Amino acid sequence: MTVNLATLPNGLRIVTDRIDTVDTVSLGLWVDVGTRHEAPEINGAAHFLEHMAFKGTERRSARDIAEEIEAVGGHLNAYTSRESTAYYAKVLKEDVPLALDILSDILLHSSFDPAELERERAVILQEIGQANDTPDDIIFDYFQERAFPEQPMGRPVLGRPEIIRQLSREAVMGYLREHYGAARMILSAAGNLDHDRFVDLAATLLSGMPADRAIATEPARYVGGDHREARDLEQLHLVLGFPGLPLGDPDYYAATVLSTAFGGGMSSRLFQEVREKRGLVYSIHSFVHGYRDGGLFGIYAGTGEEEASELVPVLCEETLRLTDGFAPVELARAKAQMKAGLLMSLESTGARCEQMAQHMLIHGTPFDPADMVRRIEAVDDAAIGRVVARWRTAPPTLVGLGPVGRLEDFERLRARLAG
Repeated sequence: MTVNLATLPNGLRIVTDRIDTVDTVSLGLWVDVGTRHEAPEINGAAHFLEHMAFKGTERRSARDIAEEIEAVGGHLNAYTSRESTAYYAKVLKEDVPLALDILSDILLHSSFDPAELERERAVILQEIGQANDTPDDIIFDYFQERAFPEQPMGRPVLGRPEIIRQLSREAVMGYLREHYGAARMILSAAGNLDHDRFVDLAATLLSGMPADRAIATEPARYVGGDHREARDLEQLHLVLGFPGLPLGDPDYYAATVLSTAFGGGMSSRLFQEVREKRGLVYSIHSFVHGYRDGGLFGIYAGTGEEEASELVPVLCEETLRLTDGFAPVELARAKAQMKAGLLMSLESTGARCEQMAQHMLIHGTPFDPADMVRRIEAVDDAAIGRVVARWRTAPPTLVGLGPVGRLEDFERLRARLAG
């Protein structure tokens, strides 16, 4: 990796990772704002803005944007999360100027055409409908909302239909004006490119980005609790979870190793005990979600109505077993999975571009895979014990969707987890 940094006068930070052995470049702008920075009455505005960025600028129509990038075989995309928003592209190395010109154009000169906005409103409402029709997707929104109720961290990224139907053009444009500032953005690129030329190009195209915006961030407050929604489904989808660790916590890597060993693959404890040995589920895994000031650790399972009453006690039993730690072979296997996943991802310019950007946003320093490998290797039994001890002191969160009639009472569940 040949990593270089630069900062423009307006505060925009630029990070590049030169890879001479490829013919492509992945590049993008990551903005340090997301769903948690929305007021409740405009929930979904960050995601709506992301959609509108591709719907025309002062000099390009939505069709022009699509045709220009695809005429050189490239592609554009974007996503919104609870803490950041990204706009990115992948092109052949000679087409970097075009890609960056389009990215800067959509962020600095979007027209927010009223007709396009109404069409995109309909698209987003369909997207919300699709998510609601996908139980193993929407349940994670329910879990997030129950873990962080009545606060920005718990609101859905897509927004709620009743808000999206009424969200005005002025509100979406206002979100851009009030939240997008160069000092809160990272321009990242990975592939066959020249750093100095890229910085010069960025200075030409992005120097007009306002320097900074005063962003209010309400702290995340984990609460936990119980949410059940009866639906006529063949499977019961459930998530059992606890508060996790923030991204900058010294034990964050221990939490990810724990999750991998516990439910990160076919050899994990959960998969072997719950699916292979007992046949209680079709799908099961554990996960870690890290944020700036908090996090979540959880278990997802999809099971039949008949198996639900047996499943929850087993999940509680396996969760309590975490206090005993893992056998050396389990930890070694989890670490190998994580290291392999990290190093394999480095073969993708897109993954490298995103990892650089996210690391700069969160930690203010370039992504260093060797350091990440060292942190993974350093996880030991004591670190695993500290992670388990921290989340066991808080109430659990249980969310069920589908035939919930046989799902265990929440207070009984809490009693089980209390040991």
